Amino acid sequence: MYLGIDLGTSGLKCIVMDDAGDVVAEGKSPLSVQRPHPTHAEQNPSDWFDALEAAVLSIPASVRSGVAAIGLAGQMHGAVCLDGSGEVLRPAILWNDGRAWKECADIEAHEERSRAITGNLALPGFTAPKLLWIKRHEPEVFRQVRSVLLPKDYLRLRLSGDRATDLSDASGTLWLDVAGRRWSEPMLAATDLDVSCMPDLFEGHEVTGTLTASLAARWGMPPVPIVAGGGDNAAGAIGVGVHDDGDALLSLGTSGVIFAPSREHRPNAESGVHAFCHAVPGRWHQMTVMLSAMACVDWAARLCGTNDIGSFVESARKANETSVPIFLPYLSGERTPHNDPHARGALFNMDHDTGSPEVARAVLEGIAFGLADGLSSLSGADGFSEVTVIGGGARSEFFGDILATTLDKTLTYRRRSDVGPALGAARLARAGTSASSVFEGMSKPDVIAVRPPSSQLAEGLQLRRQTFRQLYPANQPLFPHRDAQS
Repeated sequence: MYLGIDLGTSGLKCIVMDDAGDVVAEGKSPLSVQRPHPTHAEQNPSDWFDALEAAVLSIPASVRSGVAAIGLAGQMHGAVCLDGSGEVLRPAILWNDGRAWKECADIEAHEERSRAITGNLALPGFTAPKLLWIKRHEPEVFRQVRSVLLPKDYLRLRLSGDRATDLSDASGTLWLDVAGRRWSEPMLAATDLDVSCMPDLFEGHEVTGTLTASLAARWGMPPVPIVAGGGDNAAGAIGVGVHDDGDALLSLGTSGVIFAPSREHRPNAESGVHAFCHAVPGRWHQMTVMLSAMACVDWAARLCGTNDIGSFVESARKANETSVPIFLPYLSGERTPHNDPHARGALFNMDHDTGSPEVARAVLEGIAFGLADGLSSLSGADGFSEVTVIGGGARSEFFGDILATTLDKTLTYRRRSDVGPALGAARLARAGTSASSVFEGMSKPDVIAVRPPSSQLAEGLQLRRQTFRQLYPANQPLFPHRDAQS
């Protein structure tokens, strides 16, 4: 059996997969985000490890004892700064933190080949700008930095003592030569770092170390090998067999992602599309990212006075369409296609009859419209007609209808698609300890549902999307631009 670990933003999930690919046990532990200033988002790495132990120990001991390997997946881009003794120097700055927007321009000015080397725009959510921000605003911390790890790789350090990462996660740092699948010394120099500060690079299925004897004893399992794993979206794609040309994935979690793998590196930096390595050899992918997807649903449910997310989403069916406002889903700024950390959310066109169902409908539509904006930036989007859906947001049939109609793509739901990156991490763990090809056992799970575009919803969604697309440029000058420390 294989343990897959997924370090998310709002929680950590573990699953155990058997040799047949079935999930036999799960464990979960919640996490919270600290926002000490506007645009900031941080977590304490020690909380991640505490959550990991709680999740692992919630799995039955009889299952833990049969684990043969561990795979890691997790939120990308986070900056975990360590000193020479491996101690954490400050809270981790997360993927949805927008403070380092000035540093992005400075990095591209320092290294004019930045987009050619990395295949990506310098975005404030990426890791490299965060380190330059720390250098400028927390120089005492920066002087002590001897190592920078990504979130899941901090867990690896605690699990095995190894400083290592996989190529899909490393792609989101802005320090990687993505086409060459290696660290870029010029990009590191742009933030006054060098390769000695970076973890060793591995393909996702490759073994990076072994679980320490002390943890193995505490968890009731052998000192098993640990594989590199993948960034959350790449691992999620592996979990549902999305790893080749013509495949596509829609991930609905805290953020929203459209993911399209390929056998070659296809950068499209100017459109805000991410071009990263996949978590398996010889594969890359394009990815569009909206920073707030299901996070918008959580926010709106709280706004409307409910903690029952499922009922809130389903209430959207009852909305009076003439009173449904237009929602801009930019609660944390936005990446694709706007690349604007200062963008903010808005509800536009409310009237006296706008209530909770209408707000719910507006939020679901706003998420779909934002994803469609990203899809329009994705080269080769016409090459796939169906999209596999994963993540907690994939459960609502009505939301699926809205998404399929707005994207004009058939959505495919597969068995265990709700497990997400943890399943991909477990699949990579199995591949790393198997003598067969890395692609063995990574087929697509069985289809459990298909949602084609709805002709009944199409006209209303098309009209509201036209208004949606006018709102960002109209409001962009009014969003708060903070010239002070951000």
